Amino acid sequence: MSQGHVRTGLDSVLAGSADHLRDTACGLIVHPASVTSDLTFAADALLGAGFDVRALFGPQHGARGEKQDNMIESEFYSDPVTGLPVHSLYGNVRKPTPEMLHGLEAVILDLQDVGVRVYTFVWTMALAMEACAEAGVRFVVLDRPNPIGCDRRAGPVLHPGFESFVGLHPVPLRHGLTCGELALWLNDARGIACELEVIPCDGLRRQMRWHDTGLPWVMPSPNLPTVDSCDVYPGMVLLEGTNLSEGRGTTRPFEFVGAPYLEARAFTERLNAHGLPGVRFRPCHFEPTFQKHAGRMCGGVQLHVSDTEAFEPIRTAVALLSVAKELAPTAFAWRTPPYEYEEVLPPIDMLWGHNGLRTGVESGATVDEIMRGVDQELADFADNVARFLLYE
Repeated sequence: MSQGHVRTGLDSVLAGSADHLRDTACGLIVHPASVTSDLTFAADALLGAGFDVRALFGPQHGARGEKQDNMIESEFYSDPVTGLPVHSLYGNVRKPTPEMLHGLEAVILDLQDVGVRVYTFVWTMALAMEACAEAGVRFVVLDRPNPIGCDRRAGPVLHPGFESFVGLHPVPLRHGLTCGELALWLNDARGIACELEVIPCDGLRRQMRWHDTGLPWVMPSPNLPTVDSCDVYPGMVLLEGTNLSEGRGTTRPFEFVGAPYLEARAFTERLNAHGLPGVRFRPCHFEPTFQKHAGRMCGGVQLHVSDTEAFEPIRTAVALLSVAKELAPTAFAWRTPPYEYEEVLPPIDMLWGHNGLRTGVESGATVDEIMRGVDQELADFADNVARFLLYE
């Protein structure tokens, strides 16, 4: 696809599409990727354009992305650049309190999502929408492209009883929506019912990937440094629910996979024998500097995606987990709670959306058997969200 010139919701506002917000006392939910097309941070750009910004809100990793590791909580502080108060929405408080919203007429969200249910920014959005509905505060989404495209969905829909901060509503693992579209669905179909406004992207089409948009890439969180990371993330994030390293603590997170108990060559050969589309596996060894197996040599693989259109990251991850279990039946293990503020549910069940992946791998089920039923769930979800889609 030829490169386009997409204008984000933020750039549209700065170009005059929402002057009704200019004199509105507002708070901003932002992170490092909340930038204009010329890489100006959203808070600086809006203040410079005369908007009445009173406070910032930081999701996971902080408003300026200062928290480099996973599950590191933020506290209240003053922004070092603007001097504005910064309220943390990742920690003991994940939903804005009435005190945080006091004096605000609107909360504006400008977060770069990556199209995956377990990425916590969309649930920060959902909780902020709930808080605004309760407080009578307007909620405004400045939309951004989904970097892995909106033309496909994959993986299971979250089942009742498996809700957590990595999945609060019944959404597929790869959901194929933008933040704005998801907000419209949450507000109507899921009954949040806040005063919602979405400022859409101009020029965005559903099949676009990030490199088609003409926009600069800024990592939305420290372990998704590149668009390549986002391509593999819908599947490789499942490894967080195991004792396999998903490459955190290396220079290629979610592309390196391994553990001290795996033999790299055997792991690679078994994975390549699956003939998974659009990807090849290379044996490698790595030593994470933090997180799982920090300071220990891990045998494993690097994923080399040769065709992003053919590549199926979730099916690939299911095959990878099955192979790891086959090769190391006693050493391979599921991560135990707590995980993302949940004390009871197994993390892998939270990530998958129900217990079918865990029980399937344990019983030696095939990839097709584990994925059975997903297509119908995706079709039902597509019908449910169709009227909320903003882009052709």
